[in-house]
Amino acid sequence: MAQAMRRGPSVSLFATDGKPHPLQDTLMAATLVLGALALVTAMFHDLHLLSSWAGLAGIVTGGYGLFVSATTRERFFTITGLGAAALGFFLGMAHGGLFGGVLG
Repeated sequence: MAQAMRRGPSVSLFATDGKPHPLQDTLMAATLVLGALALVTAMFHDLHLLSSWAGLAGIVTGGYGLFVSATTRERFFTITGLGAAALGFFLGMAHGGLFGGVLG
């Protein structure tokens, strides 16, 4: 019964290894913020530059975040942010792209 009463440091929900992961948590948070920014700004036609660049940055950040992730929590929230970033990126590209008609 001693093992049932043992309580280790609670890092966070779904962090199954009980260790802190500052790099992975930072990448996860950055991917979520960039994904939310890209998705929200993609709803406005005139903000296609912001949505496409934020989406592209979120895709790159999320890809690296998945590469170095260690727990289920990190992977779940990184995939959520990555999906929002990709959707915002694609909608931003449909509305005018990364350069917005500057090149031609």
